Amino acid sequence: MPSSRTGRPPAQRASRRPAASRPTPENAVQRLFRRARKAWDRPLTAYYLIAGGSVLIIVLGLVMVYSASQVTALQMSLPGSYFFRKQLLAAVLGGVLLFAASRMPVKLHRALAYPILAVAVFFMALVQVPGIGMSVNGNQNWISLGGSFQIQPSEFGKLALVLWGADLIARKQERKLLTQWKHMLVPLVPVTFLLLGLIMLGGDMGTAIILTAILFGLLWLAGAPTRLFAGVLTIAALIGGVLIKTSPNRMARLACIGATEPKAGVADCWQAVHGIYALASGGFFGSGLGASVEKWGQLPEAHTDFIFAVTGEELGLAGTLSVLALFAALGYAGIRVAGRTEDPFVRYAAGGVTTWITAQAVINIGAVLGLLPIAGVPLPLFSYGGSALLPTMFAIGLLIAFARDEPAVRAALAMRQPRFGRKRAGGSGAERGPRRWNTMRRRASVARSSGER
Repeated sequence: MPSSRTGRPPAQRASRRPAASRPTPENAVQRLFRRARKAWDRPLTAYYLIAGGSVLIIVLGLVMVYSASQVTALQMSLPGSYFFRKQLLAAVLGGVLLFAASRMPVKLHRALAYPILAVAVFFMALVQVPGIGMSVNGNQNWISLGGSFQIQPSEFGKLALVLWGADLIARKQERKLLTQWKHMLVPLVPVTFLLLGLIMLGGDMGTAIILTAILFGLLWLAGAPTRLFAGVLTIAALIGGVLIKTSPNRMARLACIGATEPKAGVADCWQAVHGIYALASGGFFGSGLGASVEKWGQLPEAHTDFIFAVTGEELGLAGTLSVLALFAALGYAGIRVAGRTEDPFVRYAAGGVTTWITAQAVINIGAVLGLLPIAGVPLPLFSYGGSALLPTMFAIGLLIAFARDEPAVRAALAMRQPRFGRKRAGGSGAERGPRRWNTMRRRASVARSSGER
């Protein structure tokens, strides 16, 4: 072996270690996506989406109701802000209900399930009594409260079915009875058919579809077998087909799907076609708030069932996509609340409310777009109508209460409680520190002994 000048063997070269793999740098898009995903997974995300999304929908709905209803009010020799003031009053009352529902404990919501169902059934039956019930647009589903105020009890039937059905299924799950098909269907399906019968006596097919969607949502969340679920769906489809086939008005609405001319055969598709005209004339950013042309007598029900068409005409594609995004966020938040809870009642009630709002939004928007028949249901939280707004806002309060009930959300909300103007011990004036906003929860002070520093 060759030696070095010092007589020592040459030092062996150290084996090269493989270079450590460096993480690839993130670009701006990846960084933004990672931050958005991190923020999306935070405990308070669903809480903020429900509260913020619903408030934005209500506020934007008030603006569009004021814009879309002025012409109708003037044609009726009423002040231009007539419908807006009534909707604003309903929104204020609904805000009280929303706040009360969001602060109620879950046990109180369960206790209210049976009283709300009993009251809803009573008033829905009262609608059919001559001299008490009122007919609006061919449907007798209203009760006059005096003056220009009316109430539609079937709207409260949706809330009653959600609360009562969730409580019923939750109690049966606690007793492990849902493995038997008779306990899963009885009495949930008979009571739902009772509500549907009372609604169909007045001819309101749209509300009946929403109640059917809530029923299917509850059965799906309860884990109904595919055969049982398919059987109930088949029966409902057959009954719905018979009701549609025996009504010329419903057959005409079905014939207007995709119509591009006011006269589509034997059907008069004036409303459906002019809804498409309003959306088409809006372009990307709309003609401007208040500048709709179709609301000047061309588009019926511009401030109720077809308010989405006026929104597309005045705010354009940007406005309609914003409304769709808000409803999508609200639906996602409701599914998230239902999926993360351990309480069966909360899961069923949150799923029922989410099914109700999303199904009604899809049916309304689908009818305006010409993809579904016109069912005569309002856009939830958006269209004019106090009878629809009040129970829907109470349902939003339910979702907020359920979101607040999660342990992680409770802890996060407790950490974000502000504290104003806490005085420091000793000193005054310049010796006292400035007041500050504490975004973190103060730790509980522990009493110390006199000899402890």
